[in-house]
Amino acid sequence: MNERESRDDDLLYSAELRHADGEYVLTINNHRCGEIEVFPVSRKAVKRIPFYLSALRGKLP
Repeated sequence: MNERESRDDDLLYSAELRHADGEYVLTINNHRCGEIEVFPVSRKAVKRIPFYLSALRGKLP
């Protein structure tokens, strides 16, 4: 947990990327609405995740 997070914060979304039987699956949990979405993800997209995270970090204050 970093200094921006505290235990009193409300968790809004969470995501997990899993690899099983040669396939990648992304699970997105919308904690506000109680909805869970599951998507297959290509290996190519998985390799790009560090790029997407870096771009997101660059937009944060």
